[in-house]
This record gives sequence, C-alpha cells and structure tokens, in this order.
Amino acid sequence: MEEVREYRALFAVDIVGSSGRGDVALEEIRQVLSAALHASFTRGGVAWDDCLRHDLGDGMRVVAPAGTPETSLIHPLVHELTARLRAHNLLAGKPTRIRLRMALHAGSVQVGRDGTVSGRPLEVLARLLDAEPVRAALAQAPDATTALLVSEHFHETAVCPGRPGIDPAAFRRVDVREKEFAGSAWLHVPAYGGAPQATGSAPDRTASDSDRTASAPDRTAPDAEAPAGNTKVISKASGHGVIYALGSGTMNIGGKSGKK
Repeated sequence: MEEVREYRALFAVDIVGSSGRGDVALEEIRQVLSAALHASFTRGGVAWDDCLRHDLGDGMRVVAPAGTPETSLIHPLVHELTARLRAHNLLAGKPTRIRLRMALHAGSVQVGRDGTVSGRPLEVLARLLDAEPVRAALAQAPDATTALLVSEHFHETAVCPGRPGIDPAAFRRVDVREKEFAGSAWLHVPAYGGAPQATGSAPDRTASDSDRTASAPDRTAPDAEAPAGNTKVISKASGHGVIYALGSGTMNIGGKSGKK
C-alpha cells in the first residue's frame, strides 16, 4: 500500500469514567461527543469530512487535513467543544454526563491511501492523552468539563505566539512519564463558563440556606465601584449554585448538584 509522509496536526479525546455506565448510556455519550466534535471542528474552520478519524471506543483520535493551522485546534475548537459539553451536562443525567481528557500534538506521519495513519507522533499523542497530569487535573477540579495537554512542540508552535483567543499564561508546564515517553508538556484547564475561575474559599456548607442568601450582595442597584468592561460578579443563589454574571451581560449558572 502506497503511503506518503505528511506533517499533520493531531487531536485526541478520551471520556473520563466511561466504563460501568452500561451500553445504552455509552452509546448516547458517543453520539453526543461525535456531534460536538463535528460542530466544533466546523466552527474552527476545519472540515470534519476531510479529517482522518479513528474511533477509540470511549474517545476519538482525529488527524487534521494537511495545512491545518495548529492554532485552530486550540481556539476556537477546544473552547467550542468545552462549551457544548457543558451545555449537554446541564440537562443530562449522571450516567450520560461527559468529561474529557484532550491531547494535541503535531508531526510527520505516514498516511495511506486507505486513510490509515502511522508514525511516532501518534504514540506521543497517546501518551499525552493518558498522562497523569491531565488525569490529576480533572480529579482535582470536579467542576471542570475538559482538560487539555499539549506537547512541547505544539505549545511552541501554537501557544507561544499568543494568537487571539489563546492565552499562554493559561498553560502550565508539567512533566510527563508514560511508558517509553518522557518529556515536558503543557496543561490547560478551560475556566468554567469561559470566565475566570472564582477565587477564595468555598462557601461554608454548614451554614443554612437562609444565612447564605442573607449574605449575598444586593445586585438590584448599580455598583458604583465596579470597574468598566468585562467584569465578573459572583452571587450565591440560595445554596443551590453560583451565578457568574459578566459585565457584558453574559450569565453562566453552575449548579452544585450531580458532581462526578
């Protein structure tokens, strides 16, 4: 079989905790993920039908078409995919909620006429997807929907330039040691709702709902001291959630129930 060597951007996702949910739930999850990936790639200007896709059972590996800018696989793709899965999770029952590990790499691979792809870059991609730092990131942030690990090469090419929508400061360097692979990578956990993560200690869970409600600031009148621009206001909602209200008018509501 004739093959050609091409430089390709590589993307992979894996569903966290997919085992033990049953065939019906897993099939629904797979359908939701496939649709979200299709829409997110399209939104990023990457033709889904031109991608070489490999079903991983509880995830997917995607080889982007030759010439695809690496930056487009981070923004808007990663942020679009994260937003779509968050929207799904708000209405989904616990068995069909989706959290993802994601990995990005790029390199020269062998591409066959039948669409098969092989080469060392795919091995690196697989190790990044299974790496402990990205697993730990989601375990330590139960409200996060996705966590992304990018290779050193991909970071230098797509993240360091600081293109619009990609903030280099949102990535932190980590060490990866998985099987035969050892090296550095860069971890990114998209902030909830696209807004900065809330800071400070968590609400006192021993307090009553009425106490928390009483302590919430009155937002019926304008805040004269609030800075102009895309500011964030955090208000407690009777103990059932946190409302993130951006000064631009966007509102995201993160519920506290049904955490995984």
